[in-house]
Amino acid sequence: MTRPRRTPARVGVFGLLGSGNLGNDGSLEAVLGYLRDDHPDALVDALCGGPEVVTARYGIPATRLHWYRGEYRTASRAGAVAGKGLGKLVDVVRTAAWVRRHDVVIVPGMGVLEATLPLRPWGFPYSLFLLCATGRLLGTRVALVGVGAGAINDRPTRALVRWSARLAAHRSYRDALSRDAMRAMGVDTARDEVHPDLAFALPTPPSHTPSGPPGRVCVGVMAFRGGNDDRARAEEIHRRYLDGTTRFVRALVEDGRPVRLLTGDACDEPVVAAILRAVDSPLVTAAETASLADLMREAAAADAVVATRYHNLVCALKAGTPTLALSYAAKSDALMAGMGLDAYCHPAREVDADRLLDQFRALEKNAPELRRTLAERNAAAARRLAHQFTALTAALFPTTDHATTPRKAP
Repeated sequence: MTRPRRTPARVGVFGLLGSGNLGNDGSLEAVLGYLRDDHPDALVDALCGGPEVVTARYGIPATRLHWYRGEYRTASRAGAVAGKGLGKLVDVVRTAAWVRRHDVVIVPGMGVLEATLPLRPWGFPYSLFLLCATGRLLGTRVALVGVGAGAINDRPTRALVRWSARLAAHRSYRDALSRDAMRAMGVDTARDEVHPDLAFALPTPPSHTPSGPPGRVCVGVMAFRGGNDDRARAEEIHRRYLDGTTRFVRALVEDGRPVRLLTGDACDEPVVAAILRAVDSPLVTAAETASLADLMREAAAADAVVATRYHNLVCALKAGTPTLALSYAAKSDALMAGMGLDAYCHPAREVDADRLLDQFRALEKNAPELRRTLAERNAAAARRLAHQFTALTAALFPTTDHATTPRKAP
C-alpha cells in the first residue's frame, strides 16, 4: 500500500529578530537548527523586526513586523503620532493575514514576557498579543518556546503579556523564575516546562585552556539604563554603570591584562567608544561580533569573562569560560546559579570597581574547578534541550513521524 504524501508544515517564526540584538537572533538560529534537523520539509518564514537581515543571514522569507517603519522612534510630531496610531490598526490585519498562512508559529526564546528593560505596552507587547489572539481565533498553534518572563508593574503591559501567555497553545521557559512570574500573573503553568536557554543548543567552539602568564579578559558591556520602572533615574543609573565598568577595565590594564570589549546589541556601541576613550591603551580592543557564534569564540579564547548582557553570559558559560556577571535582573542571577557560579554576581546598578576586582581575582583563582563545573552543567543542559525539542515536536507536529522519536543531545 502506498503511503499518502504528507503536506509540509507551514511554520512561522516571530519576534524582534534581525534588529541588532544577537541574543534574539541566536534563539532564532537554535530553533531553525531544530526545524532543519527534525522537520526538514517544513516551509519556514518570519514576521520580524529586521526582515532583510533575517533573509540574508538565514535564507528564509521574512516580512516586516510593523507597517509603520518609525515604530521604535519617539513620536514627537503630529504626523508621527498619527502614523503610529494608524499602524496599530493596520497591524491587526497584517498580523492576522500572516498568521492564517501557517500551521504553527514559534516565538523563539527572548524575554518576550518581561520588562527588565524599558518597554512601552503598545510596542512589542501589543504585537505579541495580536499574534497570540489571532492564532487562537484562526486555529494556528502559537508556541512561546524557552521564553523569559518577569514581574511587570505597569498594568497595561502586564495585561497584554498575561493574555498573550494565556492564548498561546504552548509555553516553555528558560528558567523557573519565568514560570513562577507567569503563575503569579494568573497564568495556569501546570503543564509548562522549564529548559535551558535556547542558545545552549548552538554549536560549542573549541575550548581554551590557559597556560603561561595571565591572558585576555573579555568584558561584555551594555547600554544599561535600568528597567521599565527606572525611567526617571535612567541617566543616573547609566553614568554609575559606565563609570564603575570603566574603572574596572582600567584596573585590569594597569595589571597588564589585555581586555576585549564585547557587545550584544547595536545600541551598546557608544559604551564601547566611551571606554576606549577613557582607557587609552593598546591593551583594550573591541570585538566585531555579528552572531552568538562570534561571541562564543571570543569568550572561548579568553581566560575569563565579565559581562552584563544576558546572552553574553550565556555565550561565556556555554564556551566553558569562568564568568562573572554584572547582573541587572533576576534572570542573570538564576542563570549563574544554574551553572554553578552564583558566587560570582555583581549588581550592574551599583558597580563597585574595587569589589568587582576582588571578585574577579577569586574567579581566576578558582578557574580550574569552575571549568570542570561548567563542562558538567553544559552536558546536562544539552540533554534537557534535546528533551524540549522532542516535546515540542509532540505538541506542535503530532502527525509527523518524529513525534515519538527521542532527540539526541546536541
